[in-house]
Amino acid sequence: MDLDTARTFVAAADAGQFQEAAAELAVTQQAVSKRIAALERNLGVRLFTRTARGAELTIDGQALLPHARELLRVAERAVASVRTGSRPLRVDVLASRSAASGLMRGFHRAHPEIELDVVWLFDIETAVAAIRSGAIDASFRAVAAPGRPLPEDIESVRVLDEPLQLLTGPAHALARARSVTVAQLAGHRIWMPGIAPGTEWAAYYDGLVAEFGLTIEATGPNFGSDALLDTIADTPALATFMGEHTRLIWPADHGLRRIPVTDPTPVYPHSLIWRRDNPHPALTTLRNYLGSTQPDRSGSEAWTPAWTQRWAAPRQPSATTL
Repeated sequence: MDLDTARTFVAAADAGQFQEAAAELAVTQQAVSKRIAALERNLGVRLFTRTARGAELTIDGQALLPHARELLRVAERAVASVRTGSRPLRVDVLASRSAASGLMRGFHRAHPEIELDVVWLFDIETAVAAIRSGAIDASFRAVAAPGRPLPEDIESVRVLDEPLQLLTGPAHALARARSVTVAQLAGHRIWMPGIAPGTEWAAYYDGLVAEFGLTIEATGPNFGSDALLDTIADTPALATFMGEHTRLIWPADHGLRRIPVTDPTPVYPHSLIWRRDNPHPALTTLRNYLGSTQPDRSGSEAWTPAWTQRWAAPRQPSATTL
């Protein structure tokens, strides 16, 4: 039973007259009669008894009616699931403990009326493909690695410069420092097993190494943040970088230290990317929110790789740019 037939059957059952059903559906009475007759032939039963007062449902018609109504409700829900503004805003935040995840939690607190789907995609190629296909609406990324510009139909805006901090165990040589300069890190082993070749964060840290002569090791399997914290706590020769807004919890007896890095402060550039023609109204609301959350760091010296400078100045979304 197709949707037009189901809609005609329900309208005739509710109206009790084919003429009134035809007026409601904006078709002729003859069209209603033909649809009902075709449905009765297909089902092999009589659905209506024609009387002087109009058309009354038979027992078979009464049995079919709730199922026909449900068929129409399912069709309406299917359409609503993809109708602009009626489905959740789907956003990729890369990782649940990342700065981007924190931004989305803040957005949800500020706009609880907006339904969200938050997902975690690994690399920028996967995120861009998902945006272009419509699987997601937006993603937080470091934009692109050198030589790999974003496609023309993908827009981006810088939304957060996240300062890096040095994370050490209690016995590390720099553990008691209130802050460390980038120059002081030369010669120290910085262990980051989560750096995957070809990712935008690998390109960022490659730039940091090249600029300041640091030693960043990505050796060994990546068993996740808990294993990383355990190793840093127990190994005086190792430290790691962590974003200022990264949310991690470790046992009190680990004695880990988070130490600001200065002169200059390396900052990780988070951008929001989306398809230019995406019409979801909540995407505009998200961009406006993110434009108001970037802290003022105009008085501090910060560093990002040269290939990120195209997006160095966060843009404030406005009615004219949205």
